[in-house]
Amino acid sequence: MENLKLNSYYDVIIVGSGPSGLGAAFKIAENSKKSVLLIEKKKISSGGLRNDCKQNYTYPVGFPLEHWEKDEAQKLLVEVANHLKPKMETRLNIDKYVNRAKKLDVDILAIDQAHVGTDKSSALINSLIEQLKNLGVTVALETEVKELHETKKEIRLSNDFKIEFNDIILGPGRADYDWMQAQMDRIGVKYSDNIVDIGIRVEMKEENYPIVKDYYDPKILFPNKVRTFCTNSGCAHIVREKYKGYYSVNGHSLSRDKKPNNLVNFAMLKTIRLTQPVVSGQQFGKILGEMVMQLSGGSVIMQRVGDFRLGQRSKKETFNDDLYDFKPTLSNAIAADLSLSMPAKILRDIWSALKKLDSIVPGVLHPSTILYYPEIKTYSNKPQFLNKNFMVKEGYYIIGDGAGTSRGITAAWASGIKAAKSILEK
Repeated sequence: MENLKLNSYYDVIIVGSGPSGLGAAFKIAENSKKSVLLIEKKKISSGGLRNDCKQNYTYPVGFPLEHWEKDEAQKLLVEVANHLKPKMETRLNIDKYVNRAKKLDVDILAIDQAHVGTDKSSALINSLIEQLKNLGVTVALETEVKELHETKKEIRLSNDFKIEFNDIILGPGRADYDWMQAQMDRIGVKYSDNIVDIGIRVEMKEENYPIVKDYYDPKILFPNKVRTFCTNSGCAHIVREKYKGYYSVNGHSLSRDKKPNNLVNFAMLKTIRLTQPVVSGQQFGKILGEMVMQLSGGSVIMQRVGDFRLGQRSKKETFNDDLYDFKPTLSNAIAADLSLSMPAKILRDIWSALKKLDSIVPGVLHPSTILYYPEIKTYSNKPQFLNKNFMVKEGYYIIGDGAGTSRGITAAWASGIKAAKSILEK
């Protein structure tokens, strides 16, 4: 914990310094004299704002339709841009891809996008935090909220210090889903958790996916609820992220200032909506992740498309310098067999989408292309909201990707603005 003396009461407490928390903090600080405490358990905000920092500025990308109308979202996106000051990526010459896609019942969305890069995101986050401090917000980094009181408007920190509040906004993100569920149980908020995205991350040479030269992060929707997600090019890398009990792969790219490695990676995800008897998307994702851990000896797995098509597992020696003329950027992934560890229905739908994509952008399924597994997006607990401003109980708001009010940086920030407006209008 920072060497920071905290008060025993704040008008507003915001838990989590991701984009949803930052959006709420700026809105309140810029429009009131309320005392605000922003709490973050890490040294710096994590998640999408820290990793790659890719931003989408076109509705409905990132905005769950059950919570957002187009006019409201577009208006709030202007506020988001005023703080993040995006430099938009160009989008050119995609008509040929769009026309090919239509013939295959595939949609390519035209999205306004900005990209910061993992190497520059920390500077952006630190700048935003300093701005909040200058606005009078108390920012407590490396400070963990242990729990909410069951009946009083009070939180208890990991050092047992207690702080009371009038309003609280919870935006801890997807990684802390179990903590969020425990707090909702404590304060009597009902919720559901039956949706999860399961998929792979695809890595290839940029020459085999030339669409990225014209469209930085193509948003492509396939039948059977499969989509591309988070495309990285330029200086692009696969990373392994630790979750509770397993690893998930993800993709990063550095800013354009860095020397390119001429590789591309993107996720192919299938959305799974569970019903009885298994109703927890978080637990389903964890089970699949843990199974990969068992089969790989404690890591994630990868397979070349050439081996997959031949129905044989990839081995360390098949990742060679002949036909497979680039090395995997995630060196600690284990060469293995996707079909042994991925549910058949999910694999079938993703492979079908990849074949369609290969018809739209020929080269995707070059034998050297690498398929990494698993990429798991346990997007949200879905609380029962009392109003459109994400209030779950008088004085309690839950927002961001971890609450199902957003999927991505800009919509999460907008969620924070929406909750903050409700507090300001009291």
